Amino acid sequence: MLKLIRDRLEFSFPQVHKDARMSLDFQRTLRIPDDDETHFLPPGLGSFPLKHVDDFASRVPAEWRERGGVMLPMFQSEAMWISFNAHNGYPMLVKIAAGKVNAVTGEGWDLTPHPDPQDYLVLPDQPWLDGFAIKKGVIRQFVAMPLGEGYTVEEQVTGEAEFGGVQVVVYPLKKEKWEEILKEREAGGGANFSLCECSSIHSLGSPDMGLGMGGKMRQEIYEDDFDFEDWDLDHMARCYVHIANSMTWRAITGDAPPTLPPTAKQYANAGLPWFDYYCPESEALPGSEILDGVQTVLEYGQEKGESPLPENASLGTAGVLVKDLGGTAGKSKD
Repeated sequence: MLKLIRDRLEFSFPQVHKDARMSLDFQRTLRIPDDDETHFLPPGLGSFPLKHVDDFASRVPAEWRERGGVMLPMFQSEAMWISFNAHNGYPMLVKIAAGKVNAVTGEGWDLTPHPDPQDYLVLPDQPWLDGFAIKKGVIRQFVAMPLGEGYTVEEQVTGEAEFGGVQVVVYPLKKEKWEEILKEREAGGGANFSLCECSSIHSLGSPDMGLGMGGKMRQEIYEDDFDFEDWDLDHMARCYVHIANSMTWRAITGDAPPTLPPTAKQYANAGLPWFDYYCPESEALPGSEILDGVQTVLEYGQEKGESPLPENASLGTAGVLVKDLGGTAGKSKD
């Protein structure tokens, strides 16, 4: 079951277990510089507004009506991250795609999870995802760019500008395995998997936007500590998340889009915190050679003789305030 509640997507599987619930939202954030540095995690600046595509069927592209789902507004070259919250720590398997490219492996998109190589995230260990997994412990930030101009990861990997936006697929843990975990909790024993229970934090043209690659960031994508057979692959929920150009958002919905966030340089100069997070009980995935070979928005733009990333000045590390969220329950990127 899928619901949109106060700009959050709520996934639930009552037919599996009453606790089998999770939510996610899309967080506004700073765009980190695309330079030689690997940056710390930027903050969450509030959720992007989400609206049902069906509520604006007469004003959205036909492909959006066909696929359904929800939509959100982003300015060109704006960044985002995805925040996850697993109810009561109930484990969930989550697949994320940018257009039709898996954000973890760079492989073509399908709904079925695959354990080797692992092409999904595991909640609650993974409290957020800020970008494409390129190496062990390193991602490149999600940056919105117009679909059809070659900047998006989807276009560079597949050669097509077909979907844009984000696709989300969720599977719950099997009821029997969850009840086993609950019994271990009640008995005071430790479950046989890590459980970092971190709360969630973190002119009119074509409305279609996709996700390209921005700067590098420290972030681990964690290995699945469950047996693959523990996942209930008979129950699945999915959602298309379309990204509307912010300039067309008002024309579609009648609402003003959020204002542009401050630049990374302005934020750092104000002495505000960046974040570092790790889950010490979990091993990180190695990253994707496919995604590591994709040109960033900056690189692709330079090749075309364009300057797609305004305010891309390097930050430097001197005086940057970093808060360590390492595996501590209840922490968040805000």
